[in-house]
Amino acid sequence: MAFCSKLGNLVRQGVLKNGASSGSVPTMHLLNSTRYMSSTKLFVGGLSFGTDDQTLKEAFNCFGNVTEARVITDRETGRSRGFGFVNFDSGESASAAMSGMDGQELHGRNIRVSYANDRPTGGFRGGFGGGYGGRSGGYQGSGGFGGGSAGQDDFGGDSGRGF
Repeated sequence: MAFCSKLGNLVRQGVLKNGASSGSVPTMHLLNSTRYMSSTKLFVGGLSFGTDDQTLKEAFNCFGNVTEARVITDRETGRSRGFGFVNFDSGESASAAMSGMDGQELHGRNIRVSYANDRPTGGFRGGFGGGYGGRSGGYQGSGGFGGGSAGQDDFGGDSGRGF
C-alpha cells in the first residue's frame, strides 16, 4: 500500500513539474523512480579513511535494520577507497536513511548518500582485458622474443654481407 501511495505521489509530482497541459510524464523518470523506491541498497560516498564496516553500520542503524554495511577497500593496500554500501531490510528504511544522512557529517567528512546502481552482470565492462595469452605482445607471437621462426639468414647463414 505504501508503495502505491509513493508511486501516485511521484506521478502527481511529474505531472505538476511538466505541466498539466502537456499530459505526458517522461517514462524513464517513472521507471527510475519506481526502481529506486523498492531499492534497499545505498551508496555512501565521501567517507573518512578511518570509517570501517562496523562504524558505518552504527551510523545508519537508527533508520532501520541494516543487513550489511561495507566499506570498499583497495585490494593491494587494504586502505579504504572512501566509499561504501549499506543494505537495509526494507525500502522505507533505505529511503529514510538517504534523506536523513545525505550531506551530513560522519567522522569529520560530509557524506553523500544515494541509491546504489546495479552492477551489470557479465558482458563487457570496459577497460583492458589484461592477463596472459593471446597475441598481444610480450614474449610470444610472431616476432619479438621467442616468437616466429628463425630462418637461415637470421643466425649465421650466408646473408651476403660478408660476415
